[in-house]
Amino acid sequence: MNLYGLIGYPLSHSFSKEYFINKFKKENITDVKFKLFEIDNLNNFRNIIAENPDLTGLSVTIPYKQLIRNYLTDIDDTAREIGAVNCIRITRDGKKPILTGFNTDVFGFEKSLAPLLKPYHRKALILGTGGASKAVAFVLDKLGIGYVFISRNPYVCNHIRYQMLNKDILVNHLIIINTSPVGMYPDIKSYPDIPYKHITEKHLLFDLIYNPEETLFLKKGKERGATIKNGLEMLYLQAEKSWEIWNKT
Repeated sequence: MNLYGLIGYPLSHSFSKEYFINKFKKENITDVKFKLFEIDNLNNFRNIIAENPDLTGLSVTIPYKQLIRNYLTDIDDTAREIGAVNCIRITRDGKKPILTGFNTDVFGFEKSLAPLLKPYHRKALILGTGGASKAVAFVLDKLGIGYVFISRNPYVCNHIRYQMLNKDILVNHLIIINTSPVGMYPDIKSYPDIPYKHITEKHLLFDLIYNPEETLFLKKGKERGATIKNGLEMLYLQAEKSWEIWNKT
């Protein structure tokens, strides 16, 4: 039996297990299992690998997409450049596990974002600076779209505080991407602290959150006439890419 799974903390928000179980049934994939590994400390990661010899592939979610790199045997070039891993392929040399990290968020985000772009979407605001934000920035670089990170604690030149956002910045950055967990279930009454009154019908608001389907961030954008999209399609796309990586011979 091949075992697949998801590591992160918390995992109450995750659709991954349901997604893969439905995939297994629909595609008649047998002798497989998907398991959630909710760990509040990455020191437990090696135990997961040691105690599950059938483990073939893992997805990685918050807050471990960057920290997990220290536990891997090798990292794909794209994931290394991004600095974040959300997919691990596990092979074995005898009993020794070989853990290779990849980033499938890049694939999912680009495929999900690209159809929504208009010629005037040339600059973006990236809300949050976690592992997912690195994949978003990688895609924006590839598409030739400039960006600024918005952070509660900015520490480099292209990071600014939420309190610095004003009309001029929002008018000149027509893509706003939330990569933070703010607004994610169960904290559905929260939303990123940006001046929504300056959002227009030319804006594109993309939320990597998929539970709930319409966060307050997206709802407030829609009320201003903006185009909105959640992270559900991105989830499906990156999950299928992960499945392809896990089963690559």
